[in-house]
Amino acid sequence: MDRPFGLLAELTYACPLHCSYCSNPLNLGDYGRELTTPEWQRVLAEAKELGVLQLHLSGGEPLQRRDLVEIVHSAGELGLYTNLITSALGLSAHRAEQLRAAGLDHVQISIQADEPALSDRLAGTPSFQRKTAAARLVKELGWPLTLNVVLHRHNIDRVDRILDLAEGLAADRIELANTQYYGWAWHNRHELLPSKAQLERAEALVRAARERLKGRMEIIYVIPDYHSRYPKPCMGGWGRRQLTVVPNGDVLPCPAAHALPLPRASVHAHSLAWIWERSPLFERFRGTAWMPDPCRSCDRRELDFGGCRCQAFQLTGDAARTDPVCHLSPDHGIVAEAVRAADEAVGPRGGELTPRPHPSRSA
Repeated sequence: MDRPFGLLAELTYACPLHCSYCSNPLNLGDYGRELTTPEWQRVLAEAKELGVLQLHLSGGEPLQRRDLVEIVHSAGELGLYTNLITSALGLSAHRAEQLRAAGLDHVQISIQADEPALSDRLAGTPSFQRKTAAARLVKELGWPLTLNVVLHRHNIDRVDRILDLAEGLAADRIELANTQYYGWAWHNRHELLPSKAQLERAEALVRAARERLKGRMEIIYVIPDYHSRYPKPCMGGWGRRQLTVVPNGDVLPCPAAHALPLPRASVHAHSLAWIWERSPLFERFRGTAWMPDPCRSCDRRELDFGGCRCQAFQLTGDAARTDPVCHLSPDHGIVAEAVRAADEAVGPRGGELTPRPHPSRSA
């Protein structure tokens, strides 16, 4: 059995933004009772013992946890590489200095668009100026800076200007990730799914920018599932390399697996090692024995592992089905119809994006 090398710690689902593509659960009220500082410290120690090397601190917005500095310090003492994934709202100079002193290794800031009006509209709150100021602060303090941009129908035509913004902010790395349709993104899919023509233009611009910025800025472009011929391997395979701990202590093989009708696994009941090695949740789709055809007889079964289990469930109601993104899936027509509708539309679809609400919380 492989050991996990990465832990995504979703410290809280509280967040100052209202992004309509957020993949956090729709039932945010179920996650109000968050793990305490000592509980997170125990989780991190168990993660280190299990083999985890990288800790990604996320949410929601992790800066809304008052104990974030303490959590970072504890992770550093364990020898974990720490990456803060943040909207940057709340990253004041004082907080940044505290995190730097605590040993934070890397900062990843989300950007919604390249210009204030659109960025603020997509974020659901005035935030563009604070984000860019925080990005400059990160560079001033000597951290490596990654910018993360979720691409969709409303901003993908501006990918060249988004890359110009990243270059101007001296980002070391930018992740251009096409929307994954879970949570609020699923609720807004009709308005978010780009057309094939939009994707082709964006990919050409990304290729040109990679050539121009080679050696200066790494550009990661995550292709969209719905427009692909084959699915991507979910998290490198279910329960193979990564695990996620969400605010209430549930442990998941991937960040979206909270939606699946499977037995729960929680740090309140078991150790991380037991959950990783023996829990029914992590065992359910590990390996290839669970696969139906066409996956079972496909020579790609150990490349993409049948695709995303959450996407299969979202689209078919059965998490054990072949991911409908695959052109060999008997359910591929579901995806093909969504893409056809997106291709026929011109510009934004004209509907309203439903924003992510604020959750209640009790830490």
